[in-house]
Amino acid sequence: MSMPSIENQKLSLQVIGKVTTEFASILTNSALAFIEDLVKRFTTRRDELLARRLERQQQIDVGLLPDFLPATAHIRQDNWQVGPTPADLQDRRVEITGPVDRKMIINALNSGAKVFLADFEDAQSPTWSGLMAGQINLRDAVNQVIEYHSPEGKRYQLNSQTATLLVRPRDGTYQKSMCYGKVSPFLVP
Repeated sequence: MSMPSIENQKLSLQVIGKVTTEFASILTNSALAFIEDLVKRFTTRRDELLARRLERQQQIDVGLLPDFLPATAHIRQDNWQVGPTPADLQDRRVEITGPVDRKMIINALNSGAKVFLADFEDAQSPTWSGLMAGQINLRDAVNQVIEYHSPEGKRYQLNSQTATLLVRPRDGTYQKSMCYGKVSPFLVP
């Protein structure tokens, strides 16, 4: 079986991870253009912040305690408030956090919990195939078409009433790259 091609002459992006037909449904040209735009806009600033993080850690290691930045004092001193909590998030007494594998998403959304936090960060091993499958699983969950058939023959699908789905993405400090372009390595997702 040949692998689908992800090419667009307008993009300076090369996906080096294995691209299955399912992965190609997530890695559309518009999605890749969006990633490329994010990288062009934020890589320099991201790299600066990561370098400052290392410097700051060295300061903390020698005993300097963290504190608020003087430049942000006006924000803390100003009179402001956040907007109201959305209705779906007002009751968070029972919340589940877990990885983005297909069966877990279905079981968590059907669990009776008020919220399921699909976690690409701490609960998910950061492999290319795992992260891409997680994106597919979330797409299918949001579209309410997610199903799983176990090796034992059991079928899993969403109930009519499910938990509110929240997503915790991988942060921008993740260094493994599966895409490269003219600007720098692309971090996906």
